[in-house]
Amino acid sequence: MSLAKIFTYYTIGFLGVTILIGIAEQLFGLPPNWIGWIFMGLSLGIYIVIGIITRTSNPDQYYVAGRGVPAVFNGMATGSDWMSAASFISMAGALSAQGFAGLAYVMGWTGGYLLLAVFLGPYLRQFGAYTIPDFLGARYGGNFARIIGVVAAIACSFTYLIAQVTGVGLIVSRFIGLDFNIGVFVGLIGVLFCSVLGGMKSVTWTQVAQYIILIVSYLVPVVYLSYQLFAIPIPELTYGRLLQTNNTKAIEITRDAREKETRALWAKEAEQANAKLKSGAIDEATAEKLKADAKIATQQATAPAASDDATIGRYLTVPTGVGMWNFLALTFCLMVGTAGLPHILTRYYTTPSVRQARISVAWSLFFIFLLYFTAPAYAAFARFVIYARLVGTQIAELPRWVTLWQPAGLFDVIDKNGDGIVQWADFVVKSTDFVVLSMPEVAGLPFVITGLVMAGGLAAALSTADGLLLTIANAFSHDLYYNVIDPKASLAKRLMITKVLLVITALVAAWVSTFRVAIIVELVAWAFSLAGASFFPALVMGIWWRRANKAGACAGMIAGLAVTAYYMIGSRFYGISWFGTQTIASAVFGLPVGFLTIWIVSLLTEAPPKPVQDLVASVRYPKSGQAITSDPLGRGVPIGAR
Repeated sequence: MSLAKIFTYYTIGFLGVTILIGIAEQLFGLPPNWIGWIFMGLSLGIYIVIGIITRTSNPDQYYVAGRGVPAVFNGMATGSDWMSAASFISMAGALSAQGFAGLAYVMGWTGGYLLLAVFLGPYLRQFGAYTIPDFLGARYGGNFARIIGVVAAIACSFTYLIAQVTGVGLIVSRFIGLDFNIGVFVGLIGVLFCSVLGGMKSVTWTQVAQYIILIVSYLVPVVYLSYQLFAIPIPELTYGRLLQTNNTKAIEITRDAREKETRALWAKEAEQANAKLKSGAIDEATAEKLKADAKIATQQATAPAASDDATIGRYLTVPTGVGMWNFLALTFCLMVGTAGLPHILTRYYTTPSVRQARISVAWSLFFIFLLYFTAPAYAAFARFVIYARLVGTQIAELPRWVTLWQPAGLFDVIDKNGDGIVQWADFVVKSTDFVVLSMPEVAGLPFVITGLVMAGGLAAALSTADGLLLTIANAFSHDLYYNVIDPKASLAKRLMITKVLLVITALVAAWVSTFRVAIIVELVAWAFSLAGASFFPALVMGIWWRRANKAGACAGMIAGLAVTAYYMIGSRFYGISWFGTQTIASAVFGLPVGFLTIWIVSLLTEAPPKPVQDLVASVRYPKSGQAITSDPLGRGVPIGAR
């Protein structure tokens, strides 16, 4: 049976089960907890079955899926791998909160694929390695570049992995009632079955299945809302009207006397908290609480729904000054980060040919487009619901979706002036991640759709976690252990180490995520900055400049990673600020440093050996049917067969 038929039957079957669950809910009163458990069990069961069916110990299958994944399915798997918890859960929320400024995420993440298609993807496929550190080790010679690549791959992938595990915890805790700290471990069961049993082969076909679930579940609630409000089931065509409606409502809210009173009370609270902090006569725990209180109070007091004299409120206004700098800096960092993420780059090693790799990038963009084109509509509909169905309601009669989601800790409703009526400033957003997850309940849909969204969010988080776990484990076992420590290690030993490390990495990531260090989208932006600053300069220069050498690449990766990490940590925790740049755009400093360092150091040191320069030429200008069959490290075996 062809792959197209298999996944068509799978899609029909999944939709059929969803419809049956909906019928059971309507006719027999199937409880929400049961629906949550059914979708959870069904999703994990599908992924586990795929993992078992596609299990393998063949190295080519385990590391690069046998290099036989057709372009359309690789594009679907890449889209699933790419559209993580940040895209599914957080992006629409970021757009809802930030308005125009939030479009940096859409533009940056989409634009990064253009960089991939033009500068990296096809050439890395032509090279024929297993991993990005493989390319670095062969292109620049020796193990030092490989080791730096391993460190960078682990740093950015682990940061990204924590974000996915956090998303898993949020979904599991809300929909099936498990504690967040338990949910993060339960949700990883499906990931481990796929990654451990079949490596990239299992991960690829699981991600195709996950993409189908996540895109259906993402579109259904907002399509329903669009039809409910405008009788047009295409939200991309209707949300423009809501933007104008939202703006008019925002201006009315800002001018309301009770709203002004509420903001004044928040401002007073922020002033008092800051005064206590300045006094210094408090212990560390109290200081941390006061900082958090001051931050929330300042947020509620100074974030107007719209400016009084604006024709189109700040929500739709193009940023200026420092705001525009941060908008462009974040867009830039997300673009280069996209083109530098190891788990995404590795996907282009799995296609049968360079041509298929190029076509795969195009399919990836299409499958990603379906979700990204809908995210702004989600943002507009979410804001409309809060304006129209929450602001002005009685505190004692809050909408059902508020009472259901308030315990999750993503937002709170505080009657600041005690009038018993919800003002815009009474709605305290702690994390915008609630926007997509709560949308079915906001729209008044049956709980079966909520369960479907749970399955989609879980698919998005787990699909990316699959690829990240495999990248981290391969960095340790294949790139570090096999290529550096013990080149004579048997295949069985290498695969065993990989599988053990997969489990250990998953457990450590789950444990770290229980500390809730940041919202999902912020963690993801950190990962992109680390990936962009460390890998992008070395990969681009390695492919497009023959003169780039080992010393330059190693110095450039270290310098770029160090500058980015310094600013990221310093701006996030110690008040460091360069030109008012946000923490999430840290690579805007590290990446130029990386490029300049590679260029200068390479010119000041000896040129690469001729075989390496010939390798660069063969990657960029291959003859018909040519493949890379020699190893610049001198092992006398094809790179793709190691």
